[in-house]
Amino acid sequence: MEIERKYLVRRLPDNLESFPSRRIEQAYLSVGPVVRVRRDGKSFYLTYKGIGLMVREEYNLPLTEASYLHLLAKADGAVITKQRYQIPYEPYTVELDVFDGAYAGLILAEVEFPTEEEADRFTPPQWFGQEVTFDGRYHNSYMALHAPQSASDTDDEIKAVH
Repeated sequence: MEIERKYLVRRLPDNLESFPSRRIEQAYLSVGPVVRVRRDGKSFYLTYKGIGLMVREEYNLPLTEASYLHLLAKADGAVITKQRYQIPYEPYTVELDVFDGAYAGLILAEVEFPTEEEADRFTPPQWFGQEVTFDGRYHNSYMALHAPQSASDTDDEIKAVH
């Protein structure tokens, strides 16, 4: 079970480069249900995500690089690319995603929780911006299927995401 809240980022935290980070590339084989392939650093996964916004099922299965590349070629929509930073915010960890490619300039922060009650009580740090947990346009699966072809080709829904 995944329980997380998601936020736009008002400003980057100080010394961002001092936090551990890794490159993530992911694409979607299906968005209903969500089935994703992901390269996370040097690891590869096939992920199933259930229905929901703040709380949903999530299962990760390891893949070989060859299997990942085979499935990546079958994905729909854009490949989502981002640098993910791990920032301590006791007792949690903020996963800060700095997107590039079709979504260059978009920065999202996610925090996962062990219970819904903890998620409901969470007070974000000052550098977080608007909460977008309940806005499905910020799901990477939605973004993959609605990515602009070019900066001049961005429609109103995508502008709302940026």
